[in-house]
Amino acid sequence: MQREPTDQFHSSTENAWWSIHRGDGPIVGSAIHNGHAMRRDARALVALSDEERLREEDPFTEFIIRDLANRVVVHRSRFEVDLNRARSGAVYIEPAQAWGLTVWNGRPPPDLIEASLAVHDEYYAMLLPMLTAIERRYGHFIVLDVHSYNYRRGGPHAEPADAIDTPEINIGTYTMDRCKWAGVIDALMAALSTAKVSGRLLDVRENVAFQGRGEHTRFIHEHFPETGCALAIEFKKTFMDEWTGKPDLEALRSLRALVGSLVPTLTEALVRQQ
Repeated sequence: MQREPTDQFHSSTENAWWSIHRGDGPIVGSAIHNGHAMRRDARALVALSDEERLREEDPFTEFIIRDLANRVVVHRSRFEVDLNRARSGAVYIEPAQAWGLTVWNGRPPPDLIEASLAVHDEYYAMLLPMLTAIERRYGHFIVLDVHSYNYRRGGPHAEPADAIDTPEINIGTYTMDRCKWAGVIDALMAALSTAKVSGRLLDVRENVAFQGRGEHTRFIHEHFPETGCALAIEFKKTFMDEWTGKPDLEALRSLRALVGSLVPTLTEALVRQQ
């Protein structure tokens, strides 16, 4: 029986770091902020409620990429360790690192910080050979680095952020050679812009709400400058209520189908790239 997105928080334990799925093809999905779990020692010191943490995590991004044969899903919360930050800032210490939130009841001890940073080290130690194997098999690859973002930060009853500044899908390309990968980016944006979700066309733009400056895409482009195209894809949280965490199942199923449908288009764009 096919799992629904609402079961995502029941599929991992505090000991699970991430899940890896390998299959055919050069298209890879990642959901590195999907996780909500925390180690017991970190959870005991965190000052935020589960609801406050969930609001800044990227729930249901695992569901959106679930039809990709190659994918990595992280189960740990970004409030334990943020894999999209450089190692030096991967554990939030000051509120300025975490949207103004006070994350901890007092400064976390050095051994807790080091235990969290060990997860950061191990993640990138795992990612490099995984992508190297895909490169060896296919010559080139694309990583769809999937995230989501809030647009109702004023509160559950406040006006949403202006749509001018918050596209429904934001493609971040800052860390890549934009000219080299223009064919892939254009193919992706064309496919997304002509798709319909809930009966309407999507607002898809590049480097508006976010520029794709995270550690994940930076690492990939540093290590695979000629063969790896990593695209930071931010979905506006129109597929859920960002204050209650309740998902819109129809919208999520549509986004999952949309991402799965990109595989032939992106694979063809890679072939033309070569």
